[in-house]
Amino acid sequence: MLQKYFLIFLVSMVPLIELRGAIPIATVGYGLDYWTSLVICVIGNMLPVPVIYFFARKVLMWGRDKKYIGKFFTYCIEKGEHGGQKLTARAGRGGLFVALMLFVGIPLPGTGAWTGTLAASFLNMGIKSTSLAVSLGVVIAGIIMGVVSLTGVHVFGL
Repeated sequence: MLQKYFLIFLVSMVPLIELRGAIPIATVGYGLDYWTSLVICVIGNMLPVPVIYFFARKVLMWGRDKKYIGKFFTYCIEKGEHGGQKLTARAGRGGLFVALMLFVGIPLPGTGAWTGTLAASFLNMGIKSTSLAVSLGVVIAGIIMGVVSLTGVHVFGL
């Protein structure tokens, strides 16, 4: 069982999959306890946030003109800038905290902790407010994914 918890911890750190994929794996795939899985997945999903905040933007800027990685790095820069522009347009500068929390909290592809943190770094939000908004958003997404997963199990008899 410890191996299953460790696996969902690792899955929750993977970009694009994150907690949104780890919670269904834990609850539906492995039949693990939801609340324990939620805590483990939130920790795993939040672990990369400081690294993304402090280093991703610098690495992406460095690599955008490199031969083999340039196109992908440029895509990531554009994704981060676009996410930041969307957040600012929706909330204005004063409402960025709530906008970032909701952006991360709505479990849609491309709106997780990785993208939210990258967007916040492009907007020069502080690390404390970024970490708090992203962590609250991750918890919201985890609750939504838990409800969807557990309800899906009940409705579809999986």
